[in-house]
Amino acid sequence: MANYKVLIKPSAAKELEEVPDKGRRRVAERVAALSQNPRPPGCEKLTGGDRFRIRQGNYRIVYSVADKELTVLVVRIGNRKDVYR
Repeated sequence: MANYKVLIKPSAAKELEEVPDKGRRRVAERVAALSQNPRPPGCEKLTGGDRFRIRQGNYRIVYSVADKELTVLVVRIGNRKDVYR
């Protein structure tokens, strides 16, 4: 499988900085792992668009995949109670 390029929107990078230190490392590892497998076990396709989400504890990572360009764009990172709003 080809490696994907992971891009993070500036707003998502800010949201990642707001994650407490304990969870930030784990969330960052999950984001980095998307370059190897953009649709890992446990990911779900969201309705109303071409976006996916993966879970990391109480945090959700929402992203889209462009297979032709081999890119993953991380759109949102946040607590599960706030990320879908």
